[in-house]
Amino acid sequence: MASVEHKQDKQDPFYLSRGARRQTSAEIVTEARRSLRIIGTQRPFTPRDELRQLFGDASTRTRDRRPPSSFSLHARNFEASDSRPSSGARLSPLEHKPKLPLSLDEDCSEGGTAVPKPPVAGQDRRGSGGARTRLIRARSLTRLPPMTQLSKELQTKDCHERTKLSMEPFQQANPNNLQHFDPRGKRTEAPQEREEPPNKHSGMLQPSRADLHTKETDTAEAECGHGDMTGRDATDESVFWNFEVLPVLQELEAVIPGGSVSEETVKHLCDACTALHNVLAERGMLGRQLKKRSTLLRALFRLIDLGSDQLNLTLAKLILALNISGNNLLNICKLIFKISRSSNNDILFQNNSIIDLLLSLLQCEDVYSSGESVLYTVGSLKLLSGNCALSRLLLAKDFISVLLQLAQRLIQLTDPDAPPDTDHTLGGRDQNAIAGHILVQLTAALRNMADLSESRPLFSSNEVFSTLCKIMDLYQDDQDVCLNVARIFSKLSSYAGCCYALAETPCCYRLFLDLLSKHSRKQDLVVRLLFTLGNLAARSNEARERVYEREGAVDILLGLFQSYHRAAFLASKNPQHEEEDVLVKLIRVLANLSIHPTVGRALAANALCVQLLLEVMEVRSVEESTELVVNASATVNNLSYYQEENSVVRAQCTHISKLHQFVVAMLDSKNPDVCFSACGVLMNLSVDPENRAMLRKEGAIHKLMDCLRDFGPRDWQLAGLVCQALWNCTEEGETQNMQELLEILSLYSDQTFLQWPSSEDVREYQESCWELDFLPVAQKLKKRIQSMSVTVLEPISGPS
Repeated sequence: MASVEHKQDKQDPFYLSRGARRQTSAEIVTEARRSLRIIGTQRPFTPRDELRQLFGDASTRTRDRRPPSSFSLHARNFEASDSRPSSGARLSPLEHKPKLPLSLDEDCSEGGTAVPKPPVAGQDRRGSGGARTRLIRARSLTRLPPMTQLSKELQTKDCHERTKLSMEPFQQANPNNLQHFDPRGKRTEAPQEREEPPNKHSGMLQPSRADLHTKETDTAEAECGHGDMTGRDATDESVFWNFEVLPVLQELEAVIPGGSVSEETVKHLCDACTALHNVLAERGMLGRQLKKRSTLLRALFRLIDLGSDQLNLTLAKLILALNISGNNLLNICKLIFKISRSSNNDILFQNNSIIDLLLSLLQCEDVYSSGESVLYTVGSLKLLSGNCALSRLLLAKDFISVLLQLAQRLIQLTDPDAPPDTDHTLGGRDQNAIAGHILVQLTAALRNMADLSESRPLFSSNEVFSTLCKIMDLYQDDQDVCLNVARIFSKLSSYAGCCYALAETPCCYRLFLDLLSKHSRKQDLVVRLLFTLGNLAARSNEARERVYEREGAVDILLGLFQSYHRAAFLASKNPQHEEEDVLVKLIRVLANLSIHPTVGRALAANALCVQLLLEVMEVRSVEESTELVVNASATVNNLSYYQEENSVVRAQCTHISKLHQFVVAMLDSKNPDVCFSACGVLMNLSVDPENRAMLRKEGAIHKLMDCLRDFGPRDWQLAGLVCQALWNCTEEGETQNMQELLEILSLYSDQTFLQWPSSEDVREYQESCWELDFLPVAQKLKKRIQSMSVTVLEPISGPS
């Protein structure tokens, strides 16, 4: 009768993924942990570059093969006569010859040709009305002398005439943007625009009637001497220069570079430059519109030698707005990069709109001819994006899209499969190297932007991952570029939305495996690629299948496993942390891949895979390498689920006996994750009767009871897994310690005796785990124990 009751009570053992199949949504959420286990791990740590360089100390580029991060810049490095390279267009000759007046008072419209007389040195020539004096002797442009109110306009006109010949081919005034002065001294807009009040600046002299009386004479001179501007436009710009620009230049010229300057002087100069910038912008004289642009640039370049970062950034903003090119553009970009290298200067960029100019430069500047300028610009923005406040400012200015557009232009240059660009060609090693240098900065900046939670929708909604994979594919030999892109994937794949978007990028699996094979000894790259693959395999069954289907994928992974395992544990008793981290991430990939039935069966039947996992568990202790041992045991746990005849986990009895001892010892760990992995392995191994006997000999039941007592109230999922392992281990009717186990189960099954967290959300979660993960299997186990107790106590009836 007892044997009959025992047979009736006997039920199927628990498997780690073939337990009770509830159809509730809560069970679906927790199914991964109650079934084949998905392994998590910490993301590889990326230290910040405290030195703020173009290329960090770990760069594979030697110093002689990369642009410098440190350099000196002085005013002498700049060229005042800034101009863009010739476009090749020929200018049409003038259709008339300008008339040269004998004196300023003579009407240039009269017939005949006037022959000028050579001036006498130091002689003054006074015009009609005596309202102004023209100085015949030339003056130096590098330092403007003090000026009186009556002489300002004329001396500046002299300077203008001396620089006119060199400036004319590159300047053209825009009459629609010019303003005029009426005889009452008020500034008015061009006829088609509405009138605005004058813009006043501190320290500027207001025009007098005597000054304005010269308008007609200036107009006549302009008509006689300027072929590219109308007389009125030339006069208007001359008046604008004398009364709006020149006073500011005098303030700038009054400071002598070379010595130290006070903070008050720096602030005064910054305010003056800002006022000048505003005036030029208001009159539409930024860019290349101003005829005396060279004079202005010379004065601005001169101040760079003062060595103030605050002033230099203000100067750089104005100089960039004047549309410089060539060597000047490169030096200004270098200057901005030099300023951005100090984190103390981040606040300067927050309070300065120069970031808009830098972004505009990336969008408009020709990468073909200004590659090095673009390099230092992206480098500056990369450094600034490491600041949280500035990265949010950059995000608001669409920085990610700007970088992606630039990346696509660079891809177009270097992709052999891209259609040829008939307008530009990027030939030669130097140009290709510059493109690679730019991409190092660009990908590092994107990595910084990926830290912002607000940026993740942009990464997942745009074709960011396809572009990044294309960059990585084209630059497989550039380890710096590949590492930066791997860091982006490593960061973003930690978040569900981005991980699914990356999983839907088909080329990434082939690319990751190729790079793992090609750069197998570059640990920082390998560990991030493995971490990303582990994330993909943790979330997507399609990703598991795609990785496995790549030709040679398992061989590549096991080759890495063997290489790093031998280097870390057999060659040295004190393995390097980096090598161990590679193993942690790699074993996690195998564990998560094994959740797919096809992959899991293949790995369970792979002798090398199982051997390496068991060796890791034998060589390292839980105390020394907790995460590594947990991952290895969890992987063996997943593989032990597949009980096919060709399963190496099932067939290798010698190794399994060692595994029994090790797994039982793992139950003594104070780490719940270690205990969870051990329970999973025990549950699957204890399905086999021979294994159950060996596990009971090792004291598995007693260890499992201790684990339930210690962790039960804190982790109901672990408690449920312990009960499933106990169910399998007591299949033959174990009676020792069953009364103690029954008391524990009875206590934990009564909700009124349990203490719950004060937080409502945490309590709700724990109650759900208790109800779904622990209670059903605990009640089932309790019923079996009670049945076994009745069977044992049942008296044997004598013969009748």
